[in-house]
Amino acid sequence: MSENRERFRAIRHAFGVFRQRVRQRRNQLGDVRRGVGRQLYRQTARVVGEERVNSWTTSGRDTYNSYRYEFRAFVHRYIDPDAWYYPYLKNTVKVAGYGALALGFYVFMLNYNFLWLTGSMPSVAELKNPKLNQASEIYSQDGVMIGKFYAENRTPIKLENIPKPLIDALIATEDVRFYDHSGIDPRAILRALASLGRDGGGSTITQQLAKNLFKTRRKQDRGVLTRIPGVRAIVYKSKEWLMALKLESNFSKDEIITYYFNTVDFGSNSFGLKTAARTFFNKVPDSLNVQEGAVLVGLQKATTAYNPLKNPKRSKERRNVVLAQMAKYKFLTKSQSDSISALPLVTEFTPENPYSGPASYLKNAVQDYVKKWGEENGYDLYTDGLRIITTIDSRMQTYAEDATSEKMKQLQRTFDNHWRGRKPWTDEDGNELPGFIDSVARRTERYKTLSKRFLPLYPDSIMYYMKNKKYKMRVFSWDKKRGYDSTEMTPYDSIAYYKRFLQSGMVAMDPHTGYIRAWVGGLNYDYFKYDHVKQGKRQPGSTFKPFVYTAAIDDTLINLGPCDRIQDRPFRKEYRENGEDKIWEPRNSTGYYSYSRLTLRRAMARSVNSITAQLTDDVGPERVAEYAHRMGIKSRLEAVPSIGLGSSDVSLYELVGAYCTFMNDGEAIEPMIVQRIEDRDGNVIETFATKKKRAISPETAFLMRFMLQGGLQEPGGTSQNLWSFNLFKNGNEMGGKTGTTSNNSDGWFVGVSDKLVVGAWVGGDDRSIHFRSTDLGEGAKTALPLVGRFLEKVYADSKFKNLQGPFPKPSVEITKEYQNCGYSYDEEAASESDSTGVDEVVGDSTFVPTAPAPDVVPPPADTTVNQ
Repeated sequence: MSENRERFRAIRHAFGVFRQRVRQRRNQLGDVRRGVGRQLYRQTARVVGEERVNSWTTSGRDTYNSYRYEFRAFVHRYIDPDAWYYPYLKNTVKVAGYGALALGFYVFMLNYNFLWLTGSMPSVAELKNPKLNQASEIYSQDGVMIGKFYAENRTPIKLENIPKPLIDALIATEDVRFYDHSGIDPRAILRALASLGRDGGGSTITQQLAKNLFKTRRKQDRGVLTRIPGVRAIVYKSKEWLMALKLESNFSKDEIITYYFNTVDFGSNSFGLKTAARTFFNKVPDSLNVQEGAVLVGLQKATTAYNPLKNPKRSKERRNVVLAQMAKYKFLTKSQSDSISALPLVTEFTPENPYSGPASYLKNAVQDYVKKWGEENGYDLYTDGLRIITTIDSRMQTYAEDATSEKMKQLQRTFDNHWRGRKPWTDEDGNELPGFIDSVARRTERYKTLSKRFLPLYPDSIMYYMKNKKYKMRVFSWDKKRGYDSTEMTPYDSIAYYKRFLQSGMVAMDPHTGYIRAWVGGLNYDYFKYDHVKQGKRQPGSTFKPFVYTAAIDDTLINLGPCDRIQDRPFRKEYRENGEDKIWEPRNSTGYYSYSRLTLRRAMARSVNSITAQLTDDVGPERVAEYAHRMGIKSRLEAVPSIGLGSSDVSLYELVGAYCTFMNDGEAIEPMIVQRIEDRDGNVIETFATKKKRAISPETAFLMRFMLQGGLQEPGGTSQNLWSFNLFKNGNEMGGKTGTTSNNSDGWFVGVSDKLVVGAWVGGDDRSIHFRSTDLGEGAKTALPLVGRFLEKVYADSKFKNLQGPFPKPSVEITKEYQNCGYSYDEEAASESDSTGVDEVVGDSTFVPTAPAPDVVPPPADTTVNQ
């Protein structure tokens, strides 16, 4: 007993000490306040005078006391100040008044983030016009949706498209008094407090909408108080209550329900009811049945725990709870609820991949283009729900993808047979490159991850896991109808497996509008992400030669024409590069020179390297680079003697764009992938105009088009393989140029017609991966078939008959001879034996075999390749 008494005394003493300290602190604050008041009095008196300040002070004090006495007298008329309850009533009123002031200040803090204490709140305008994060959609020019970009995969719907049983399920499960409260349900809050949250958190649908719509709990919107555990939850709840009240005052109940279903996260990267219905059941919302709606509503408790794909058993249990709630509140009968609950859980998972569907590689280019435009114009590609209308024609895109698959599957089979029993990564002498796969493996993410784990103590463990640990993989395969094969493979073996595949790219463009009509960047975007249309750059080989001939014809100092002749003879160039003396001696693919005087048209058609080298020297490498840049080549070009044979890397995208200059009367045209952009309501925000500029004269453009036709028409023309395709009905005319680089590392072809320019590239991921034989690896055998098959499919479609026809007549007077070039004995003799074609980029000081004397017809060449 005495111990308790002593303990009580100690507590009372401590409390007394605490109260004394509080009193001292209050007195100190009073002194400070009085000191500040005196200082303010002195400063004011200096400005306006002491008498005026005293009069203000006296007047203010008198006015305050007057009001105070009047209010007290008014109260005392009705309440006896001497009554026993008066002090209690007075204190209660004071507490209520101070509480009201505190509450008002707290609401003020929430609304305006006073001193950054509570974090940001949406403005009145944002509350009245809430903006959903909506996916931007990409469309082909013929109206087919080909993809999406999103931060949250959401496509909004209207109230009439939401089935009533789904709304009933939501109300029965989440907020049964939804239509009776004004945003906050006191009964639900009390129930949650009484059950310590076991019966739910007391949030109404409107509060959940506020949380979903304005992301009230984002880290970037936190204030000082929200960094304190416990206080954080109070602030968050307060903000949601406040926003719920505002939402209820600005929107009807039906509008709130619609907003809710458009904002909510259903998991599996599906936001909003429309996306969720397609993802989990492959349906539109208004075709969902009661049990499917119950599954989606059940996901709101926990999108992972009740996910029907990851946890089907728990999902079904949660579905049945929702059905029971619907029966409890008379939205269903008990028998209906029981019978539906007995049904099995059935889903049809159809996830959306933003890069699935057609034109997968194009979407990266569209993304880069629209993101840049959005930064300049205040739009967000991922949240603003833009409608991006591209220049792609969905039918042409399908034909291009199908043609690529058909021809590359055949070519891969040839490549595999060609290298059977050997590895295709070799040096120039055909020897396998030692350590090739090791060097590739070190660039992979898996290797980097293992390095973080094992370096520096156990470096050998990295390659051990790379070479010995097998994983279940889904790998690309031409042999399987589904396009992939499931197998077990080590990471090291998977690298070697993928390196054996030949890659490709193809792009089709309207030369008069600049519209890209088809874009195939590779074999399959799911397995090969690298885009070989715009991202990849390789040596173009002889497809670059037309720029040399263009310069020779268009430049007034050279001023040649298709009928002018140049002798096919050895060429030697001594030059200086980076302070080093060099010698360049290109060779013809045949290994000898005919010494014939060939017309420019026939020389370009046969792709004679020696004549291109002479023209490059006459025009000047710098001038060739200038013409190429004028016509649309953006890549850096080395102004060296070999530039004319395609020694500088370019992309297929810019090469095809530059060829369009020939079809467009000499005006270079910027390739276009986006026609216009609309907002989420379909209003046009921006329309993109075609950009043209004069690059060469109309006469030169016409003559070069005529020269490109020579690839099909001239004896020994390298593009004659195009005749094997069904492309020349209805008087259709075409031209083209092939290209093949050293060791057959790259095969190119660009085909031109009046309405369409199509280019293709084929090669290995690395330049060391190639055919050993030019007969198999030249552009005429690898890239040209892709273009031919694509055009064959397009021309067979009656909707594209307008793309066929002859080339138009020249738009200007042609002053240079181009049709009647004559025919010489030397040329005739050469045509019987010369089989030029393979266009090689050759290094310095290359040995060139000596051909027979010019007056002796040489024997046939070992190869019959036409490039």
